[in-house]
Amino acid sequence: MYKILVVDDEAGIREIIKKYAVFEGHEVSEAADGMEAVGVCREKDFDIIIMDIMMPELDGFSACKEIRKTKNIPVLMLSARGEEYDKIHGFELGIDDYVVKPFSPKELMMRINAIMKRSSGAGMEENKREVVNLEGLTVDFTGRLVYIDGDRTDMSPKEYDLLFYFVKNRGIALTREKLITDVWGYDFFGDDRTLDTHIKLLRKSLGEYSRYIVTLRGVGYRFET
Repeated sequence: MYKILVVDDEAGIREIIKKYAVFEGHEVSEAADGMEAVGVCREKDFDIIIMDIMMPELDGFSACKEIRKTKNIPVLMLSARGEEYDKIHGFELGIDDYVVKPFSPKELMMRINAIMKRSSGAGMEENKREVVNLEGLTVDFTGRLVYIDGDRTDMSPKEYDLLFYFVKNRGIALTREKLITDVWGYDFFGDDRTLDTHIKLLRKSLGEYSRYIVTLRGVGYRFET
């Protein structure tokens, strides 16, 4: 059972999500805008937050940024728009996933389960105490850290997930579908723009070492060193 906070100024959207989440055995709290969400998070702890972007008082991006100052809670963003800017901005803030309205409640629950599965498995991954050095790029699986030419680089949670997956599967041709399924943790739903956005962000974070990520036209990607 997860403790879920649903933040949306549309009562109907909150009710639909709550209905499906409660049916699956989860505990759901609600907030009608970003300001209320920040206040609720100061008083309670949650396993995951489902947050709309466009809201009165305080938008989802600002609310997420404020909450992350004190608590590292996974966030799944909702938006009536599918613009790339919204996705990039959200991922740069460190959100875990992004769903465009109207959405399938069943798919939403699958994405929530996938996010929580990744979060619970992070500690097991770190216990392997593995560090990989690739020229000036150091990937520390134990501490979930990345260093470029000796300097620590901050990345979003999904950038870390993608890079770690690439490093562990270096030299292997990875299809877009396999990357989505293995890194995001849910079945491929057809929108691979999410993958493209994260690859773009990861390449930016890696700087000169972005050359390791090779695009395979019509197939996917391969991490070559």
